[in-house]
Amino acid sequence: MRAFYLAWASAKPLPVGVGRNNRKPKPVADLDHRVLPQAVAEIPWGHNVTLLEKLNNADQRLWYAKQAIMNGWSRSILEHWIESDLHSRQGKAVTNFETALPQAESDLARAVMRDPYNFDFLALREQAEERELEEGLLAQIRKFLIELGAGFAFVGQQIHLVVDGEDYYIDLLFYHLKLRRYIVIDLKTTCFKPERAGKMNFYLSAVDDQLRHEDDKLSIGLILCKTRSKVVAEYALRNLATPVGVARYTTKLVESLPPEFQGTLPTPKEIEEELRSQQSKTLSS
Repeated sequence: MRAFYLAWASAKPLPVGVGRNNRKPKPVADLDHRVLPQAVAEIPWGHNVTLLEKLNNADQRLWYAKQAIMNGWSRSILEHWIESDLHSRQGKAVTNFETALPQAESDLARAVMRDPYNFDFLALREQAEERELEEGLLAQIRKFLIELGAGFAFVGQQIHLVVDGEDYYIDLLFYHLKLRRYIVIDLKTTCFKPERAGKMNFYLSAVDDQLRHEDDKLSIGLILCKTRSKVVAEYALRNLATPVGVARYTTKLVESLPPEFQGTLPTPKEIEEELRSQQSKTLSS
């Protein structure tokens, strides 16, 4: 309780009678909505304890408190986002939203984009292919949606589009309930290349013509790459008319076995079965 008092009493000017002129500080119970930031006063006590234990910066604590209210985070979800450093990642993707969208919509769209996206729930080889990344994300779709953030609804993978008689396929398609737009995601396991912005522009035009309902707003593209140069991404998006963002992602990397050893080591399932067999033998004896 003392830490709670000190954290927020020092975050803004103290009211009359609180620690001034050598007066006895008011009890913590007297710190009401007129003294506390509104978001801090509205979240549960357990959330406040988490903020105090895990964060030293008052601005960051207040940011997470506001996000917890806005998104209805439980205490465990709040801890997850703090540990994954969401504050430093939120809204950090390179985008052209400022010029491609009206200001009010631009701010909201930028706020839902992150950089980098944390896909550490995946374990991929250093030279993993796009399809391997795609399948891994869909196999962990719940964790994928949590990392994307509130409002994303999964529509499908490898969405088939026919343009002038030719077949094209979108890696992943989402719909954002707050933005009221389709979100087209293009996955790349290498660095960002300028030509990928043009390809995304093509996808967005096709989605808007073939899938978008008249009540939907224009679609947004998100190119997810292993690495990217901020300058190259900014140049590639500068004069693009459609709204596109470029962001990085992180995963857990696993080393590939040399070819001569592949297939010679037991799988995790085989190890588990062997341990169970040995345990059964020990118990029976």
